[in-house]
Amino acid sequence: QVHLVESGGGSVQSGGSLRLSCTASGLTYGIYCMAWHRQSPGKEREGVATILRDGRTHYADSVKGRFTVSQDNAKNTMYLEMNSLEPDDTAMYFCASGRVAQHNTRGFTCSPSSWGQGTQVTVSS
Repeated sequence: QVHLVESGGGSVQSGGSLRLSCTASGLTYGIYCMAWHRQSPGKEREGVATILRDGRTHYADSVKGRFTVSQDNAKNTMYLEMNSLEPDDTAMYFCASGRVAQHNTRGFTCSPSSWGQGTQVTVSS
């Protein structure tokens, strides 16, 4: 099974930046996609960004143009560069990996089979 560990969360002021990391270990050979999700109290978990094995990416409209997802396959690590952070970005951010993705005309999302423990991001106004 795949084990995922996130890091890089913290507290920043509105307009600031953070870089999250997610490192995968275990049976990583079968990973087709990795993704970042976030959840805040009273809200459903939201898919933020997805990256496929071949490097293609997809973003939620709420973060498009501000967040960038990337990966280093040699290190089995995915990153999320978050810029121009807003209070609405405050959430627990979770890393996920999957063996398949759902594709449609607007993009794609990862179907998670493994989840990390989450890292808290807090943005103050």
